[in-house]
Amino acid sequence: MKKTTVLLLMLMSLPVFIYAQDAKDGWQIELKRISLNLTSTQVTNAQKYQGFPDSRLSADDQSVIQGDFNFFAGLYTPRGLWSNTLIMQYGKTRVVPANGSPTLVSENVDNITLTTDYALSLWNVDNFLGGFSVGPFVNAEYDTEFTPSIASPRKQVMRGRGGLKLFKGKYIKDFYVAGVYEYDFTFNPASNNFALETGINVEQEIREGVKATYGGYFRDYISNSVDRPTNLDYEAGLNARLDVLLFKNFAVAPVINYFAAQASHFGGLGQNLFVGISFSWSNVFKEAKAVKQEPAK
Repeated sequence: MKKTTVLLLMLMSLPVFIYAQDAKDGWQIELKRISLNLTSTQVTNAQKYQGFPDSRLSADDQSVIQGDFNFFAGLYTPRGLWSNTLIMQYGKTRVVPANGSPTLVSENVDNITLTTDYALSLWNVDNFLGGFSVGPFVNAEYDTEFTPSIASPRKQVMRGRGGLKLFKGKYIKDFYVAGVYEYDFTFNPASNNFALETGINVEQEIREGVKATYGGYFRDYISNSVDRPTNLDYEAGLNARLDVLLFKNFAVAPVINYFAAQASHFGGLGQNLFVGISFSWSNVFKEAKAVKQEPAK
């Protein structure tokens, strides 16, 4: 029941549009985003107000800082798309307790993901959901982190996917359903894991200089070759941002990032929610040529 609820919330939170698309041809190389995400709570004289009923007077000082790097290199052809992405995220939370206890610093996100993906275009759909291509795809991914968690080794996972994808759309950048194989060598011995996964990424230009970006995925684990307390039953992620161009390639955006996972061996959904402001810079180093999309035959 929880799996169905998480999946439905992910899909319902994404908008739907009906327009036509323009196709691309050739290489596109771009830094989609390098950003600094911030949120902060500062309370003055909080220790003096301990015991007051209004928690805004007695809360701990907190500051959250996250860095986000997203690089894309893709080759667009009439028959498909070969895409390569590097995503890096790192952030820390700093808490200054109002009772005078030592300051606490902890990681709130730490992730490096390198992905290469090829999708074959078998059908082109026009004038529906912004237009898109449809076909099978395969990809390979390496998932790791900058520093290991306190209680575990550095995360190291090789992941492969294969399935069906909607892609190259004006709005739907990708929407896929896939089988997943994972080789998880974070711990010794390594584990061979199998899962089913669906995900979506949507972009919409609200008006000139204002762009909304939405994304999400849901991964349901089917089997694990090694039974460990750290095995997951499922995991899901959602993200949304509204970039407003300030000048040239610099933008500011409200950001929401949500991650949830359920352990296989005990109840209680683990959740991580970040809501803040992002200051980012992006640049297209080489843009693919726009071409007329041929209608499906």
